[in-house]
Formats: sequence, structure tokens, C-alpha cells
Amino acid sequence: MQQEAIWFSRDSVIQLTIVTQKQGPETRIAAVILAAGGSTRMGETKQLLPIDGQPMVRRVVAATCAAGLAQIVVVLGAHAPAIEQALAGLAVDIVYNEDWEEGMSTSLRAGLGALRADVEATMVILADQPNLTPELLQTLAGRYRTNRAPIVVPLYEGQRGNPVLFARTLFPELLAVEGDKGGRMLITTYRDQVDFVQVTDPAVIVDVDTRADYERAKRLGTR
Repeated sequence: MQQEAIWFSRDSVIQLTIVTQKQGPETRIAAVILAAGGSTRMGETKQLLPIDGQPMVRRVVAATCAAGLAQIVVVLGAHAPAIEQALAGLAVDIVYNEDWEEGMSTSLRAGLGALRADVEATMVILADQPNLTPELLQTLAGRYRTNRAPIVVPLYEGQRGNPVLFARTLFPELLAVEGDKGGRMLITTYRDQVDFVQVTDPAVIVDVDTRADYERAKRLGTR
């Protein structure tokens, strides 16, 4: 497997290296994993905090790899060398976002820009959701393949969660988002076209921003 990485900034995209992933003719849903943040609320590099003996980011990426998607793009920024090392051996495309301090939207643009042309839709996955499972991701992908709704959103006990799947038709609007935002506004704009999927796994509403979040994620990880 040949490694590849891409440097992304407002002024340029420089392709350096790629980790390619084999794909079949029907696997055209991708994942963009946002792992570029500086973990300011946590006070340490949360992507590397252990959950069941694995760095959190590796746990998220490994679960995504096991879901059988067409392409997996991981966007790095702060602490990139250490996080990249934690992902060693996983079949992903790594993108470096030099503008990560300007907010989540810059990482989203970097990740979308690295998707292959045959990708029809992508899940936007947060690297601090360590309890996601391949089965949950497959459920979201399956709903898109069945219903072709432009947005697929998981719901747990009525609460909206992540990851969210977006069809390629919405990529231009996602690329136009600015600041520390993701695609949340599109869920509101296109609410009548959103496929809300009821799930029984609380992992979709658990992300790690604080020490209390981390302790909760560890408890869920040992279920």
C-alpha cells in the first residue's frame, strides 16, 4: 500500500504522499474524519488519550476502516506528527490542514478536497467520538444507499448526533462554510430532506471535550 499525504492551506494544495484503499464497485461512500483540533478545552492532546488501550483517534479511525467505505480521509492539524504516528498501518488518506486554528470549516474543506471523484457521499466523523462502531456507520451508509436522502443524521432518544452523512450535491455548500462550524446549518436548511435514523447506540451523542466526557467515553468503551 502506497502512502500519500496532502498539505492544505488557503493558498495551495500540495500532494506529497497517499495511503490508498482497495474498493469495490459499490463502495462509493467515504468518510472525512476531523482530527485537526488543538484540544483547548481538554488541556492535552485528546486525540491520543487511551480508550481500552488505544489512542482515541486510532480507535475512531479503525472502526471507520472496518465499515467497508470507499475512502477514508483523516484531516490533521495540531499535533499532526504524533497523531499520524498513532494511525500507522491504517489504510487512510492523510491531509494536513495548515489553517486548523481558523476553525472546523477549514478542516472540512481540506477533507472534502481530498475525496476521489467517484465518491457519491461522505460521512463527516469527529475524531473525539471513540465509541462509534463499524455497524453504526454501516447503518448510516445503508440508509443513504436505500433512500438517497442528501443528508442522513442519527438520532439517539430524540437527540441529534454524529456522524452526519452528506451527498455530493451538498459539497459546494459545505465548502462555503466558514469559521468553527461544520455542516449543522445545512441540516436546518434542508430539514425536510433529512433522513433521521433512530439508533440504539449512545455513541452518536458522546464526544470528548472535557475530562468528564472522557471518563464517560471510557465507561462506554468497556461495555
